[in-house]
Amino acid sequence: MHTTFPAFEISRLPRIIFGEGTATRIPELVQQYGKRVLLVTGARSFLQSSQWAALQAELQNGKCEISILQVEQEPSPQMVDAAAKTYRSAGIDVVLGIGGGSVLDTAKAVAGLLRVENSVMDYLEGVGPELPYPGNAVPFIAVPTTAGTGSEATKNAVLSVQGPEGFKKSFRHENLVPHYAVLDPQLLVSCPRSQIAANGMDALTQLMESYVSLKANPFTDALALSGIEAVRDGLFAWIDNKPNAAEGRAKMAYAALVSGITLAQVGLGSVHGLAAPLGAYFPIPHGVACGTLLAVCTQTNIDALQQRSSKSVALDKYAEVGRLLANQPQMNDEEARQDLIQRLERWTAALELPRLSAYGMRGDDIPKVVANCRGNSMKTNPVEVTNEEVATMLATRL
Repeated sequence: MHTTFPAFEISRLPRIIFGEGTATRIPELVQQYGKRVLLVTGARSFLQSSQWAALQAELQNGKCEISILQVEQEPSPQMVDAAAKTYRSAGIDVVLGIGGGSVLDTAKAVAGLLRVENSVMDYLEGVGPELPYPGNAVPFIAVPTTAGTGSEATKNAVLSVQGPEGFKKSFRHENLVPHYAVLDPQLLVSCPRSQIAANGMDALTQLMESYVSLKANPFTDALALSGIEAVRDGLFAWIDNKPNAAEGRAKMAYAALVSGITLAQVGLGSVHGLAAPLGAYFPIPHGVACGTLLAVCTQTNIDALQQRSSKSVALDKYAEVGRLLANQPQMNDEEARQDLIQRLERWTAALELPRLSAYGMRGDDIPKVVANCRGNSMKTNPVEVTNEEVATMLATRL
């Protein structure tokens, strides 16, 4: 007997440990794999924290040998290759990444290269020979200290080269998925407002785009909606330091995690299609690009769907997101979609996200961005947007 319930497939996930104080479990997790630890972290904040002092003491009590790689910017192939070369002969047993998205992507890529001799360029999608990765990655434990990218739950490390011939591409394999993702909201306490804003909108973008993705399924839909609700209740509670800020911080850590899970399973959409070339050609932080574009890309998708694919389930889904963010279940579909666009515009303004021109982009740069936005993310957008529509979106955000 046939069923109309859709078939779907879920790829590998990390073992997830979530909650206040869970960072205290890191030493025991690390020591499952051996004594030689490569800690990948940011330039300053974590290494200056009391959490690092406590973790270092625990690891040293366990006779661990700790090497430290500090990441000060978005990872490039050259940076990753150099790090892998430096530590390849050290017999690293486990890579521990503690930091934001750039740190976790660096740690993930280095863990994937320590046991192979190739450059990461050999495995990057769309820029090199695209050799099959043999899969022999060093075990990796991901500990995010920001709430945005969801890299702790994905199989891809995003690497970039910035400039006129720049690119932003993924090193991707099932064995790059972290063995453990440890999410302790206490590690997010020191995030500045600008970072909370950009990362929060990145997480919301990933949740919304995966919810309306052409590959969406019931499993990812349920997660995406729970993450969107967490953003609704958590982002401004945290960023405005309201009495429930600690709860808001935890909700945003959860939202970022599930956004990583959903994007890894079903892909993204036009915002991320544009964010890739924007981040490659200009020094635009990824979360800023996403937050600045989310409202206009959502409006364009809705308009295009109504004109060219009025029966699309994505229109119903946009309405559902509108009702959820407004917390108004009685809204009709048209009201909900309009409220969604207006709300996203208000949030973008309230979060003070810079426009694209703040990073040097000008009108005559638009054709190059349009010409290079048709990566994997555009393939799962719920409707095919034209070059003219893409150009108009960019022009409204200069």
